[in-house]
Parts: sequence; structure tokens; C-alpha cells
Amino acid sequence: MIIIIDADLGNLRNVEKAFQKLDYAAKISSKISDLKGARALVLPGVGHFGKAMENLNRLGLVSIIREKIKEDTICLGICLGMQLFFETSAEAPGVAGLSVLKGTVKKFSKRIKLKIPQIGWNNLKFSKNKESIFQGLVDNEMFYFVHSYYVVPEDKNIIIGQTHYGFDFAAAVRSDRLWGVQFHPEKSGARGLKILDNFGKICARGR
Repeated sequence: MIIIIDADLGNLRNVEKAFQKLDYAAKISSKISDLKGARALVLPGVGHFGKAMENLNRLGLVSIIREKIKEDTICLGICLGMQLFFETSAEAPGVAGLSVLKGTVKKFSKRIKLKIPQIGWNNLKFSKNKESIFQGLVDNEMFYFVHSYYVVPEDKNIIIGQTHYGFDFAAAVRSDRLWGVQFHPEKSGARGLKILDNFGKICARGR
């Protein structure tokens, strides 16, 4: 079962419907027992980094998410969900993230002279070898973004996809069996569904 973590961060139903359309067993839950028994976890999110961590702490989910990742459970973070995997964010100074990935989250500078937040379609360029989560896709395909902040991993080797918005930033990361994407695959049409299908296949085979 794929558990879509409900931390009151919005956009959950669209993710659930996307997995169900692809015939994967997925449900939304904030129950610790469901997370403990999950074959895979998905952490979607839109909104404020600080509020998101407040919700995760209030629901008692921080420890179990960290524990599941430490156990090498297959995980996917979407948009804010990916940002929460990191240590800190400029959006909420002094608030610790899940800290399962080293690095921080920065805000787009007005110096890029582009609209902030970035809202709309942009391309994704694969880094190094194409990841299994991107199988069936080609370089520079378009995905849907809505964000004002972007991740800056300490280890650049975990960056598996980049997007240009005034400069190149990390739009997809991977560490072991933990993936994160800054864009919204559930809002990105057939290309986004392909990523979720690839993730579902990874979950089915266990690696």
C-alpha cells in the first residue's frame, strides 16, 4: 500500500486519484499505524514550510517518517514535500525540517527578473544517467511548477534533474530509495503520470 501522508498540506486527493487511475493501491492517511505498515510513502505539499513542520509535529509524524526513511522505505516528496526532507528553509528561519537530506531551501531572488512564484510549465533536464523514475521520458519534457523556493542540496550528487528559471536549480533529487520532485506530477498530464507509474513499479518490485 502506498500511503499519501495527510499533514493538511493540500493537493492530496489529486495525488491519490492519479495513483488510483494507474491501478496502484494508495490511500490518504495521517495514522501512525498506516505509516508503519506502508510499503511506500508519498509526502505531497503546498504552502508554508514552517506550518507544514508544525502540522507534522502536531500529528506525531516526524519520528515515524524519519524512521521509515532510515529503514529504506521507498518515499517520494512532491513540491513542498521535497523541501521538507531538507534541514532548513529561508521561508521559516529557525524551524528544523525532517533533516533526512543535508541542505537548505532558498527563495528565488528578485534579481532573476522573473515572476515569483514560478507558476506554469517548465522543462526538466536529467542529470547524469537517467533515473528509473524517469524511464520512458526524454530530456527537456515539460512539467507543472508552482513555487517560490527551491532546494540546495549539500551533496550535489543527489541532484537527478534540473530546471532553468533565471538559473539552473535542483528540480529532482534522489538519495537511496528517497526521491523528491519540485514540480507537480499529478498536474503534469501524461508525463507526470508516467513518473508516478514508474514510482509505483519501483514500489511493486521493492527497489
